[in-house]
Amino acid sequence: MPKLLISTLPLVLISLLFAGCNSSDSASRQTTVRVEGSDTMVNVAQAWAETYHQSHPAISVQVLGGGSGVGVASLIDGNCDMANTSRKMKEKEIARAKAKRGADPIEHIVGYDALAIYVHKDNPLDAISIEELAEIYGEGGNITKWSQLSAKIPSGADEIIRVSRQNSSGTYIYFREVILGDKRDYKLGSIDQSGSKDVVSLVAHTPGAIGYSGMGYKTDDVKILKVSRKKGEPGVEPSVEDVHNDSYPITRPLQIYTLDEPKGAVKEYLDWILSKEGQKVVLDLGYVPVFKHDK
Repeated sequence: MPKLLISTLPLVLISLLFAGCNSSDSASRQTTVRVEGSDTMVNVAQAWAETYHQSHPAISVQVLGGGSGVGVASLIDGNCDMANTSRKMKEKEIARAKAKRGADPIEHIVGYDALAIYVHKDNPLDAISIEELAEIYGEGGNITKWSQLSAKIPSGADEIIRVSRQNSSGTYIYFREVILGDKRDYKLGSIDQSGSKDVVSLVAHTPGAIGYSGMGYKTDDVKILKVSRKKGEPGVEPSVEDVHNDSYPITRPLQIYTLDEPKGAVKEYLDWILSKEGQKVVLDLGYVPVFKHDK
């Protein structure tokens, strides 16, 4: 899986050129499309923007991270044209958009992400089940030590250090829904990170840690565990093939939301994202394209 080298600091502008939402720069005659939201998607969003600008110099695409919730709020407030999200919009967010903007949010699935389970590279554990993850992360969960999973950490650390995301993150919400269900919440005491890359970095430097993040954030300093739906079943490692055939159990769509059907430069850009060229960027960055794609 390729390394991702682009910083994902929340709320830091990593855009291509200039300011303004859906505006025009009179000096350069460039139309600006502003994109905001999911930290999971910020690397691929930046790569899309850079690649697109090379062949469409009249259009400047700005990319701002901050999380799915931040992107949705910005779209509703009219501060961006496209909101990147790693979760579905909530019913109350859709209602706010209709009330405030008089428009329906339109969902566009632009790729898929397998949410990977990361541990330190020296951790001897190879696989884990959804049930075990629930007992590690969920309130009332009874798995707190690696020895309970028959894993002996070389450094001697036995306590499981839970690394999670901040509660405004779409990744945080999705992980809770899939792993803990709708009647259980996270247990207190996790180390919450603001970005996907930050989760992987902390796990890489903490022998007793476990964390969850997009599969595209894999580095040589961490290990990805195979995941099974039930304890005792064979685990599956996240891959493009196993996402497409629905074998990997923690898979989610990546969305872009617009208010009403996109028009003009926004539509042209979105059409390009869903084209073969745009989807190759998805694949090259370690995510899963919406259709099977030969590299």
